[in-house]
Amino acid sequence: QVQLVESGGGLVQAGGSLRLSCAASGRRYDLLPMGWFRHLPGKERERVAVISSSGDRTSYVYSVKGRFTISRDNAKNTVYLQMNNLKPEDTATYYCNVGTTFSTLEGGYVMNDWGKGTLVTVSS
Repeated sequence: QVQLVESGGGLVQAGGSLRLSCAASGRRYDLLPMGWFRHLPGKERERVAVISSSGDRTSYVYSVKGRFTISRDNAKNTVYLQMNNLKPEDTATYYCNVGTTFSTLEGGYVMNDWGKGTLVTVSS
């Protein structure tokens, strides 16, 4: 398995920004598509953004398009989620994970067990 550690969450006012990081170690991280997911209170975990192994393809859930940007630095074994213009409804615990293919990861099929995540709280 790939070991994943999320960081960068915190408390921010609406309209603010945060950048989440996910440090990966273990198997060939650079060969795997990566994604960010979030678990909102009282709701199912949802896919937020996915990035291909090379970083040339991305996808986003509609609610974050134009506000969030996923990127990766394979030299640092890290994937990022830049979150701008945050809204109270973005409040959630955010997780990263890996998939076997870009399409299956978009569908929520992940390879790893879920880690501890990082909590993002957006105040109004």
